[in-house]
Amino acid sequence: MALSTSSNFAKPDDAFRAVVEAHRGLSDERSADLDAALVLILANHIGDIAVLHEAIALARRRMLDADQQQQQQQQQ
Repeated sequence: MALSTSSNFAKPDDAFRAVVEAHRGLSDERSADLDAALVLILANHIGDIAVLHEAIALARRRMLDADQQQQQQQQQ
């Protein structure tokens, strides 16, 4: 199975909203706990270690890219 990066949701905004709403009222620590639990549940659902590794690498690249863009904007 290859990592799918296109939306599989009929209504992607609803999926985003559901995740955001799940964090409402949580402290930063509890929000991080929720994220960790959700990641582990979904990783188990996927059940493919190669896809998990690919997803981790993509997430890290996106974070690094965002950090670099922010640094560039601060330098301007």
